[in-house]
Amino acid sequence: MSSLRQKWISEPVFKWFKQVLPPLSATEKEAMEAGSVWWEGELFSGKPNFEHLLQFPIPTLTEDEQSFINHELETLLGMIDDFQIMEQQRLPDEIWDYLRKERFFSLIIAKKYGGREFSALANSTIVTKIATRSISVAVTVMVPNSLGPGELLSQYGTKEQCDYWLPRLADGREIPCFALTGPEAGSDAGSIPDKGIVCWGEFEGQKVLGIRLTWDKRYITLAPVATVLGLAFKLHDPDHLLDDKEQLGITCALIPTDHPGVETGDRHDPMGLAFMNGPTRGKDVFIPMDWLIGGQQYAGKGWRMLVECLSAGRGISLPALGAAIGHLTSRTTGAYAYVRKQFGVSIGKFEGVAQALGRIGGLSYLLEATRTLTTTALDLGEKPSVVTAIAKYHMTEMGRTILADAMDIHAGRAIQGGPMNYFRSHYLGIPIAITVEGANILTRNLMIFGQGATRCHPYVLKEMAAAANDDPKQGLHDFDHWLFKHMAHSGVMTLKALTSALTSSYFLSVPNSITHYRREYQHLSRLSSGLAIATDAAMLTLGGALKRKELISARLGDALAYLYMASAALKRFYSEGQQQQDKPYVDYALEHCFYHAADSLEEALNNFPNQWVGKLIRSLIFPLGQRFTPPKDEQALQIARLLMTPGVDRDRMTFLCHRQDQEHDNIGLIDKAFVAMYQVRPIEGRVLQAGAAGQINLKQPLADRLQEALAAGVIMPSELEAVLKAEALRVKAIQVDHFNHDKSEVLTNII
Repeated sequence: MSSLRQKWISEPVFKWFKQVLPPLSATEKEAMEAGSVWWEGELFSGKPNFEHLLQFPIPTLTEDEQSFINHELETLLGMIDDFQIMEQQRLPDEIWDYLRKERFFSLIIAKKYGGREFSALANSTIVTKIATRSISVAVTVMVPNSLGPGELLSQYGTKEQCDYWLPRLADGREIPCFALTGPEAGSDAGSIPDKGIVCWGEFEGQKVLGIRLTWDKRYITLAPVATVLGLAFKLHDPDHLLDDKEQLGITCALIPTDHPGVETGDRHDPMGLAFMNGPTRGKDVFIPMDWLIGGQQYAGKGWRMLVECLSAGRGISLPALGAAIGHLTSRTTGAYAYVRKQFGVSIGKFEGVAQALGRIGGLSYLLEATRTLTTTALDLGEKPSVVTAIAKYHMTEMGRTILADAMDIHAGRAIQGGPMNYFRSHYLGIPIAITVEGANILTRNLMIFGQGATRCHPYVLKEMAAAANDDPKQGLHDFDHWLFKHMAHSGVMTLKALTSALTSSYFLSVPNSITHYRREYQHLSRLSSGLAIATDAAMLTLGGALKRKELISARLGDALAYLYMASAALKRFYSEGQQQQDKPYVDYALEHCFYHAADSLEEALNNFPNQWVGKLIRSLIFPLGQRFTPPKDEQALQIARLLMTPGVDRDRMTFLCHRQDQEHDNIGLIDKAFVAMYQVRPIEGRVLQAGAAGQINLKQPLADRLQEALAAGVIMPSELEAVLKAEALRVKAIQVDHFNHDKSEVLTNII
């Protein structure tokens, strides 16, 4: 029976599969094999195990990490004047000295080398909090703790390299940068033209085996001030001094910037931000072989090293900037929408403003949830390239969306530069976050689904391995095994997707331990099965052409990403004790994710090259039509009301937004004005009631109204004073800076 099955079914499919199998370049193959599969694999399977999700550790900082955040980090934040940093286009020497002294550049370096050895959660939390104060300082801190010499040495360095370099990186004696991107190679790192030739040369007066390097890199953060340069290049061995192959592949080396021939020091201008970023070049620079990261044995293995390290860094640094925008905009925009008045009414009470404010709050909840779930994976030792690509793309895009909403609500208050403006560097910086570590367009169109469809699918990678087996007989045997498991899986997923769509997911099983949002877990499971059959249909009908159908793969990748973020929202709600007051945020986040996941699936199927297949799969996933809807108006309005209500709940939702309880601090000022105005709300209410009753004239200036109210016995003298004090703070908080004619002096300055 088995032999007949192989002859009539598996063997023809096997031959067809080998023909349509997408050709993989060496760099694509290494990227595919690097890292690990985590929760995204459950979502791709169509049957996610929610007990597994809820058993992931609750994100928690250690005592040392919390102490660092409470003390060293708070001291740093108190030193930052972002307006002055932007004006001077550099970090002050005292900040550089403090960052070195307190080992801010060693968050990922082991304690035995003098580093902090903090978790991914702590690293992300520190960068997020700094970023609410200054993007320039945040980038300066995050780069040495992301992709760069510290990470690469910790993972792959020889004992001698680690013993020498890591203590020097930890205490700030050395400032690192890592040069990957060049004029002709950005997201396509496989096209790096920078070249190293294995040869004999002279080093420190001796003839040694080494590499003669030529490179031209740009956009390298910290390059202008770096003392040690990490460099990626293609290694060639024409004389076969290392290997019988001439082309060894991408390789990484560590080079002191004072080494003869190394060019650094020039600066780019990254949108006016003040972090150091610039080019580096070198021509025929000879380095000894032991400067390769990991030593000679890692010659040609640099791409896999980079992919694995980049996947971790991509899940921390840039998502932290997106989360920072969420915390900052939620806190400041809620306060500003309350204190800024039009027609005598807080602008946050106008539904158009409240809708945008609600979107800020709902998406900010989703940003923080995605941040903590992603760092959980990294702290568990995973290196999930698909998850970190999702976090990088969607968190920076959501940051752009809510920052635009915040700018819209603040209006003129947000577009005038000066010490009062707490959005300036973020507005300039968000395009940078969207561009670096894989431009967002390519991340969405090529990476998320391109890697996920093959790597995370429960059977496709196994089928590919069988097809690539050098032993045809064994390959066919393995392929037969996995093919029929795949077919059974697809049948089950098709039945599940159709029946759950017809019954609105009501009969999908959910663990008994889940007591809140059971329907939402069912919807998540249903859409996961829909993604599974849509993926199978795309791979079956398009084969190797799928990777060229970028818009199809982008939409399927979007569906996966929104299911991942919905999982993050559910996990956050569960981990934080399922607090009732958080439900408006969770409701908004989940409806946003489910609507966009379903919409992405429908758009992908509507645009299938084979329209009949697209219609068939759509009829299975959405037999009654796409019934998921965006968040309701009332949800947005409810979140807006919450963000315009001071207290512990608002503080929890914005806990990473740094502010000082002082009027000279721009965020502290808007906060103080907001709290003061909220506290006198009952007094203002009595004055308004008295006006409606004809006791006082509401059309006169505030001070006169209050005097009439005092005379009429509506308010007490202490209440009159409280209202005037709150009004003075309110007026001060809504001001913008202005300068003298040549901008040499700030005339309206909160300091």
